[in-house]
Amino acid sequence: MKIAAVQMDFQIKDNAGNVERMIGKLKTAVGEGARLVIFPECAVPGYCFDSLAEALPYGESVDGPAVAAMTAACKELNCYTIFGMLERVGEQVINVAVLTGPKGVIGVYRKVHLPYLGVDMFTTPGAEPFALHEIEGLKIGILICYDAAFPEATRTLALLGADLIALPTNWPPGAEIMSSCSIPCRAMENQVYFAAVNRVGEERGFPFIGESSICAPNGKFISRAQGTDEAILYADVDPMISRQKRIVRVPDKHVIDRLGDRRPEFYGALTQPHSHPTPREDYNRK
Repeated sequence: MKIAAVQMDFQIKDNAGNVERMIGKLKTAVGEGARLVIFPECAVPGYCFDSLAEALPYGESVDGPAVAAMTAACKELNCYTIFGMLERVGEQVINVAVLTGPKGVIGVYRKVHLPYLGVDMFTTPGAEPFALHEIEGLKIGILICYDAAFPEATRTLALLGADLIALPTNWPPGAEIMSSCSIPCRAMENQVYFAAVNRVGEERGFPFIGESSICAPNGKFISRAQGTDEAILYADVDPMISRQKRIVRVPDKHVIDRLGDRRPEFYGALTQPHSHPTPREDYNRK
C-alpha cells in the first residue's frame, strides 16, 4: 500500500478552513497513488489554545462536520485518512486521531500521554487500551505526538500485530532528537513501519519544526522532510516485511528477533504505578 504523510501549516480556530485545505492535500496525495494519507496532530482546530474554555468551542464530536467532510472526501476519492482533532465530550476536550475511509469512521485513538504544552494542558487523557485498525489487510496502530516518547506504547502495538504506526504530531523546538533518533529507533526495535507526521508554521509565536518522516522496519528513513516547508512524503508499505520479525543476517550464526527474545518476567516494574507528580499536577497545586 502506498501511504502519504502530509506536513502542512494550520490556522488556529479555523476548523472549516483547515479541513478544506486538508481535502486539497488529500486529493494531491491520492492523485500520486496514495491509499492512506496521514495528517498532523490537532490539524482541524490548531494546538496553542490558552485555556479549556477557549478550546471547547473548537472541539467536535466524532460524527461532527470535520469527520463528515473528511469521510465524504475519502468516499469520493476511494481512500483512507488519519487526522488529528479535538473531540468535545460535554465540558471536556480530548486530543484524538481519527481513521476514516469510504465507508465511514474505522477507528478513533485518544491520546494517552499528555505533555504540559499547548492544548494538552487542558485535555482529558484517553482511557481506552491501545488497539489496531485494519484497512485492506494493513494493520495500523495510532499514537499521537508525546506517546512516541514512551517505548511501551509502540511495543504494545507491535505485540498486537501492527504493520504500521501512524503518529500525527505537533513537534516544537526541542523535539529534534525525537524526529531524528527516536522514530527510526521505534521502527527498528519493533520491526514496524513508522510514519511521524508533523506540522509546520508558527502559531501564536510558537514554531513547529517539521521533520516529518516515514521509516522502514529496519529503522532507515524511506522519506524525510527537510526543514519547515510544507511537503508530502510517500512510501510503499509491505506488511510481509513488517511481519517478518526474525531477522537472519547470517544463517545459523546471526539471527535477531526483538519480540521473540524478550524476557517479560523481568519487566514487572514497567507496569507498576509511580509516585512522580506530573507537571499538570504541580501547576494545579499552585
